[in-house]
Amino acid sequence: MTGVGLVTAAGNSTDETWEAVIAGRSAISRVSGFDPSEFSTQIAAEIKDYDPTLYMDRKDAKRNDRMVQLAANCANQCLEGVDLERLDRNRIGVVIGSGIGGISTLETQHKIMLERGPGRVSPFFIPMLISDMAAGYVSIVHGLKGPNYSTVSACASGGNAVADAYLLIKAGMADAIVAGGAEAAVTPLSLAGFCAIKALSSRNDEPEKASRPFDRDRDGFVLGEGAGVLLVEELEHAKRRGANILAEIAGVGLSCDAYHITAPAPDGEGAIRSMEVAVEDAGVAVTDVDHINAHGTSTQLNDASETAAIKSVFGEHAYKIAVSSTKSTIGHLLGAAASVELAFCALAIRDGKLPPTINQDNPDPDCDLDYVPNRMRLQKIDVALSNSFGFGGHNVSIVVKRCDDVD
Repeated sequence: MTGVGLVTAAGNSTDETWEAVIAGRSAISRVSGFDPSEFSTQIAAEIKDYDPTLYMDRKDAKRNDRMVQLAANCANQCLEGVDLERLDRNRIGVVIGSGIGGISTLETQHKIMLERGPGRVSPFFIPMLISDMAAGYVSIVHGLKGPNYSTVSACASGGNAVADAYLLIKAGMADAIVAGGAEAAVTPLSLAGFCAIKALSSRNDEPEKASRPFDRDRDGFVLGEGAGVLLVEELEHAKRRGANILAEIAGVGLSCDAYHITAPAPDGEGAIRSMEVAVEDAGVAVTDVDHINAHGTSTQLNDASETAAIKSVFGEHAYKIAVSSTKSTIGHLLGAAASVELAFCALAIRDGKLPPTINQDNPDPDCDLDYVPNRMRLQKIDVALSNSFGFGGHNVSIVVKRCDDVD
């Protein structure tokens, strides 16, 4: 992993986001993009002071959904300093996932059709709507002609994108992949849908305390928006160009619960298999894992089942692993969550800093691991694992480790 680009409610850049997450500053507030008064949940992790024209042409900004705009920003960040003119762009691909895609465009154009007729629907509606356009647009801007597509697996989308990048490079089909996820789903229809399935926290009077993974008083997740895009690169290719290697993606594990469309398997069986496969693929022992960035959504079912799954995989060593849920500060970014959280694993390895799980006020007796409560911790990290689980039963676990082979 040789590049990172992040945009979240905590910051419009990688450095801003990471600094806020490490400081444990909640980025959750009352929704400001529309009037949320009629919704049971009125809070979200929105990106503030957002201006896409700072990093893309005004015409392009108008013709791309917010989701694509965020992905493009992050791709620019992760490719900063990379001299693409000296590389074979036919062997550099783009894989960027999104769980929901261009939903704000859908809502806007549907309203136009109802109020003004089908002839007034924008000719850019379909390109702005479809999830693959983030990968397509990034490839056009940077002239990247390798493998190119979108992954769609709900909240595991960004994880599947990075896993695919790893597998494509191992298969010799690319030298590097710009990979990650993007989501811009803090919209009226999206919020109404998540309210309808009673998945969200309704702690409207204390938004900064609403996301509280593994806490006894958790009452649902908080919807967030943002993107995380990584430059995943073959080791020798990275060394030849003198790249700054943040961490090595060492192994991936993919599985499915085959249980329920929204609820995780209560025994965590699918999560267990994804973690086991990732650790085995990485060639590390379970006792080598220092840190887990958990899926940790702040829902009753997920947090308990993920805790049980971690215990099953790691045994007694589970109690020695620092487990963080960064959703406590930036909310749940849906299709972008996995890649953002994997980036946090790489940055934790780089800086020796464990991000806290904030709002750990009343520990749940069923969630009894070390969740790095409330404050960042300094600790050397050699091996980290990131978990992401999506509606439909999709599970992705990715192991990253310190890369010492950089001479």
